[in-house]
Amino acid sequence: MTPSETNRDGTPDPARPARSADPGHAGSPAWELLLPAASAPARTRGRSLQAALREAVRTGRLAPGTRLPSSRDLAADLGVSRGLITEAYEQLTAEGYLRSGRGAGTWVGGAVRAAPPRARDLAPRSPGTRADFVPGTPDLSLFPRAAWSAAQRGVLAEMPHQDLGYPDPRGLPRLRTALAELLARRRGVVADPERIVIVSGVAQATTLLGFVLHARGLHTVGVEDPGSPQHDALYASAGVTTVPLPLDDEGLVVGPLRDLGVRAVVTTPSHQFPTGIAYSAHRRTELLDWARSVDGLVLEDDYDGDFRYDRAPVGALQGLDPEHVAYTGSVSKSLAPGLRLGWLLVPESLADEVVERKRTMDLGHPTLDQALFARFVERGDYDRQLRRCQRAYRERRDALVATLEEHFPGAEVAGIAAGLHVIAALPPRYGPQDGFLARVAAAGVAVRPLTDYTHARGEHDEERGVRLVLGYAHLSPARIRAGVRLMAQATDG
Repeated sequence: MTPSETNRDGTPDPARPARSADPGHAGSPAWELLLPAASAPARTRGRSLQAALREAVRTGRLAPGTRLPSSRDLAADLGVSRGLITEAYEQLTAEGYLRSGRGAGTWVGGAVRAAPPRARDLAPRSPGTRADFVPGTPDLSLFPRAAWSAAQRGVLAEMPHQDLGYPDPRGLPRLRTALAELLARRRGVVADPERIVIVSGVAQATTLLGFVLHARGLHTVGVEDPGSPQHDALYASAGVTTVPLPLDDEGLVVGPLRDLGVRAVVTTPSHQFPTGIAYSAHRRTELLDWARSVDGLVLEDDYDGDFRYDRAPVGALQGLDPEHVAYTGSVSKSLAPGLRLGWLLVPESLADEVVERKRTMDLGHPTLDQALFARFVERGDYDRQLRRCQRAYRERRDALVATLEEHFPGAEVAGIAAGLHVIAALPPRYGPQDGFLARVAAAGVAVRPLTDYTHARGEHDEERGVRLVLGYAHLSPARIRAGVRLMAQATDG
């Protein structure tokens, strides 16, 4: 036992574990990591040494209990002043990375734990698949990088300094004005820029309204069944419970809505997700009559309202009654979901509460992103992007329908010619559904059955055969054809 491992009276010091070797010289691998920092420019050398030593402790290259060389020895070995080493030791001792005692030297402390080797990526993926028909993702290769980059340069050149401060929680007036014109022209909404709130996608719009409804004493909200599986968790985060409501060929059935006594409901009337139907004019009228009779609220999610391939898109429900319909959309399907950029158009009676909740939630959406998108809309780039996507997605839908007819004779594609997915009902010979799903999964094909989007499987689901929700927007026509062939080969075997 060395003198440095004992107290002054010669007894062992349990706080100083014995070590078989002293790594305290520059030739040791433990100190080689400091050499680049020691060669840094003089004005940054001290900070560089501290950072290198801190990282060595944090990552475990210098283990807890390791004795460090004296400041004099390490300075000599690294060719730097002793003052730099002394300052580094003192700073890291103050932060808890090192510990020292009078006459006992400097040691690596025991409070630090080695950092994980890498950050995990929890983004949704379908790893190991040969074909991925999971719906919900656009073709990210269609993102207009050149036009977006040009818009970004223009915005940075012209944006006033004050716009980089905390924004109006509703969003930049420039963007709200541009969106009001766009939505009125393309979707037929009654768009007042004062009632538009820029949000981080439809998910945040949903949560915002959930908080406001809960604060008003509305603790339940109706949702379409089948419908988006995300609604339950989003509303639950705001303390609101979802109530599933049935659909028929015309849309949401209003009778159960009245019977249950709920006063708010979430809908996708232009292209229902996932069934693909469009609400009939009669059902739209019934839904609005219900909302007026109970002073209720309809949340209209227009998630892919711009993409209809056989005729002009049906106008938004909000245009018929802007005081009982809150309208929301985003660029997730037209540009990219990673932009986290959307809008919420609220009735006047809810505007102040929604804006205040948005303010306390995040102090407003990033201003640079807003200004960039405003310019993109103003210059017609967004309209061009929508036309580009519509052409590509129509071609892919046609390819999917034709290939299903070829490889699954008798298959029926339900829903209107719109959106980014289809419902494919396969003939009974391909069932039962669970067996079909197991076979195609084993072949490396990712698909989702319609039952994944229902709140409860009915007792007759197996009798209805195999019904799939097939996303196609993110796949080229060639990949669509190859994927359907893989499904057919897996089920024929």
